[in-house]
Amino acid sequence: MVEDILGIIPNVIPFQYNPEKLSHSLTPWNPFEVDQTQRGAQAPTVQPFAPKETFNFTLEIDATDDLEDSNSVATLVGVADRLAALKKLTLPSAGLIGDLVASAQALAGGANTQAVRPTVPVVLFIWGPGRILPVRVTSYSVDETLFSPALYPIQATVTLGLEVLTPDVFKCQTGIAVELATAAYNLTQLQQDALAIAHVANNIDAVRGLLPF
Repeated sequence: MVEDILGIIPNVIPFQYNPEKLSHSLTPWNPFEVDQTQRGAQAPTVQPFAPKETFNFTLEIDATDDLEDSNSVATLVGVADRLAALKKLTLPSAGLIGDLVASAQALAGGANTQAVRPTVPVVLFIWGPGRILPVRVTSYSVDETLFSPALYPIQATVTLGLEVLTPDVFKCQTGIAVELATAAYNLTQLQQDALAIAHVANNIDAVRGLLPF
């Protein structure tokens, strides 16, 4: 989501099919990489900020069902609208309406032919109620496989890479989108903490059996 000239205009992109595989990785900060000549300067357990967290997955997009239902958008452009919405997540943006106005002005040769777009949108990655995280799209690739007579794609495979944005990266920013992103991150972390406690409580007897005292 981004703050648009008309307020919050969400660019909602539902998954047509749930991905069969979701890759999730954490990269903790390594204190020894800061200065290899002073290995004793940092405690080996130092972790000044949250680990870098990423997700990678593949989306399958298909307009076949919509074409059978005579959906007007699918009939005209296949899945090009969904691909365009995904691509918007990677581009500097003034919001959906703001971008449209700026592009129209540029096409008409207006004075402001190049809009100032300093930031990409704040994206909320929603993978069920237990994982709602603000992310930035770090990679985006598309394989288009079937086409309409006008050469709009009818089927496509999209591979996405996402990096989680922690609340500290929003310290110098304000607005509804930032507030939602921070709240979503904190809610997901709260659920993760609760799950970790539940795991320990559920395995307390097993843990006791491992202890030598």
